[in-house]
Amino acid sequence: MSAPHRNVELKGHDPDPAATLAAALAHGASDEGVIRQRDTYLAARTGRLKLREQEPGGAQLIAYERADEASARQSAYHLVDVPEPAALLAALDAALGTSVVVEKERRLLLHDGVRIHLDRVRGLGSYVELEAVAAPDSDLAAEHGKLARLREVLGLTDDRVVPEGYAALLLAAGEGTQRLVALAHAVREHAHAPYSRFHVGVALRDEHGGLHTGANVENASYPQGQCAETSAIGALVGSGATRIEEVVVMADAELVTPCGGCRQRLAEFSSPGTPVHLCGPEGIRRTVTMGELLPLGFGARDLPT
Repeated sequence: MSAPHRNVELKGHDPDPAATLAAALAHGASDEGVIRQRDTYLAARTGRLKLREQEPGGAQLIAYERADEASARQSAYHLVDVPEPAALLAALDAALGTSVVVEKERRLLLHDGVRIHLDRVRGLGSYVELEAVAAPDSDLAAEHGKLARLREVLGLTDDRVVPEGYAALLLAAGEGTQRLVALAHAVREHAHAPYSRFHVGVALRDEHGGLHTGANVENASYPQGQCAETSAIGALVGSGATRIEEVVVMADAELVTPCGGCRQRLAEFSSPGTPVHLCGPEGIRRTVTMGELLPLGFGARDLPT
């Protein structure tokens, strides 16, 4: 496989896009016009995967890795031109599933190898994004320097910097909850529950927007069985993710809730405010937080030092 492309990027809220545009142009940036983009994020097992369709322009499949940090950070990515995006998207959705769709209007400016994006994102608002494209042999020092200078020119202060990508921000706002519900419904059908006949499906969203599922797996030696939450957490950890941002638990019961052990397992990777959707086959019946499910829970902070 060929080495990935690299850039150094930074994103932040833009309370005054007109002022940002004026500052960029005054600094010598060239205005390349407006692009309309639709990014469909697929539930990749590792990294991030999206199909980008844009006007003007064509479509590309983009696989990338990037840390979510409130600072300029490296992104490593592969690009593949896609001549028939509708057909490819149908195949990818069938195989992996779609996690979220990001639609935006992007004004593109260029300055000294840096792409300045003035974005208006559906459901989120206005942002400015800086991308310094790196040469294959670059140690990234020059790219970090360019971004630092542009941050000062554009007034992109620390309090405006956003560590997450647009997909993660939309998912945190609930954009992908129904997708999680559908995944929990589907995986519940695969539960191995010949003894209890109580089928449970769980879907989790991680800190990168990845989606993970699990079903309960019973055993003739009853203690060797595994709850659906445990199965889903194993899939999340196996992908390299470290945090649970949203939980869906589904069973055909009046109100299914995780057992005590699974509340502890979920709490290991989540926060008290993490939403947990308790579902029946028709959808969400009640939403609570991890703090409500496990008040005064035991965690790493309670271990002796």
